[in-house]
Formats: sequence, structure tokens, C-alpha cells
Amino acid sequence: QNILAKNLIVVTVGFLCWYIIGFPLAFGAPDEPNKFAGGTHFAMDGFWDSKTKFREWLFQGAFCATGGTIVSGAMAERTQLKGFIVYTVLLTSIIYPIVIWW
Repeated sequence: QNILAKNLIVVTVGFLCWYIIGFPLAFGAPDEPNKFAGGTHFAMDGFWDSKTKFREWLFQGAFCATGGTIVSGAMAERTQLKGFIVYTVLLTSIIYPIVIWW
């Protein structure tokens, strides 16, 4: 298993998960915010209203993906690729966004 392949998986799968559910959980403040997670801007809904949202999405998505690549170095040669993909999906769509919301 190649480290480069794992890093590419983090970037592609990680940004896809960040696009669909990660960013809304991290920064999607609803009208009545709760203490657990956000809930608006799913799949970039409403981004054309304020163009700065695109910049914020990309900047924060890079940090989210970086979290996955750091762990890929620690898990090098110790896990199978399927397990790493599951970890990447969980990290970029649930774990990292909820920590950012708090």
C-alpha cells in the first residue's frame, strides 16, 4: 500500500464528504442553533449569495483533509486500504466538523 494513494484518497474522498455533509455540520448555523452541530449549507446551498463562502469552504476543507493525511502517516503499513477509507469518511464528514462546531 502506497502512502501517496492514501493521501490522494484523503483529498478526493475527504473533500467530497466535506462538500456534502462536513461543511454544513461545521459552519451551517441554522436559525435556531443547537449545541451539537450545524445544519445549513448542505452541498453548498446558498453559497452564491455570498462569494466569500467559497473561499471559507476551500480553506477549512484543506484543514479537514490535512487532519486525515497526518493520521495516514501514523497508520502507514498498519491498516488495510478499506479501513483507511472508512476512517477518512468518518473523520471528514462527522468527527472533524462536529469538533469545529463546538
